[in-house]
Amino acid sequence: MSTTTLQTTPPPTEHVLLSYPADYVLLVTINRERQMNSIPFEGHLEMGQVFEWFDLEPNLRVAIITGAGKKSFCAGQDLIQLGKIRSGQLKLNPALTRHPLSGFGGLSRRAGKKPVIAAVNGLALGGGFEIVLGCDLVVASPGAIFGLPEALRGIFAGAGGPPRLVRNIGLPVASEMALTGRPITAQRAKELNLVNRISPSQETVVEEALKLANEIAAISPDAAIVTRAALRQAWEHGSVERATQITIEQYGNALQAGENALEGLKAFAEKRKPSWKPSKL
Repeated sequence: MSTTTLQTTPPPTEHVLLSYPADYVLLVTINRERQMNSIPFEGHLEMGQVFEWFDLEPNLRVAIITGAGKKSFCAGQDLIQLGKIRSGQLKLNPALTRHPLSGFGGLSRRAGKKPVIAAVNGLALGGGFEIVLGCDLVVASPGAIFGLPEALRGIFAGAGGPPRLVRNIGLPVASEMALTGRPITAQRAKELNLVNRISPSQETVVEEALKLANEIAAISPDAAIVTRAALRQAWEHGSVERATQITIEQYGNALQAGENALEGLKAFAEKRKPSWKPSKL
């Protein structure tokens, strides 16, 4: 049972549910089961605000994203809404018909500070797969399916998915997935290093993700932010040395001068468990 006490108020949500399954852990559940957890434009903006708040909330250290129900993690963009907008049946302010800077679902192009784990409970297609590719770690249920079917519908996966897929698995296999639209299973995703682990069952996928989340939440929140930054910089820039330089320039002094670095060293010397403070990075 979580004893986390939030210091700030989360944004209001209509398309996702927010819960706190363990200390320092945020669980975001896409709550559109009847629509296969597809996301309308309003949902992208809402989720972008949720993950911005998550990064700023001192008592949260790691997040999990999953989908409601048993069939779908996220089937991508709400194509019913999109069709109504393009046919003129539905009028939305043009400012609302775009993704936030952090991308599809606030995650596919997110830089962010704190790690996010995808708990893929079913279909992760189109933008749903792009959300997965934007996360730091991935746990999949045995029946999870991943794919980019956009080209089959005459459109383009434009939320960062194709280049991130190339980074993760290489051009030939990424090309096969994106150009044929053929989906892959959880086991194949695991073989391609797109998935960290496969849960024993669909019902335990969030539980498995929570095991990873608890391990991350147990380390210094400062160290988690800086270590993630180093990993992401290497992924984005492709240069090991430049990634190291950027991370040190951005966080090096603040990390070393912070109370958590001192606490970690003291706890090691005293052979006790560290008592971490909320990150100020």
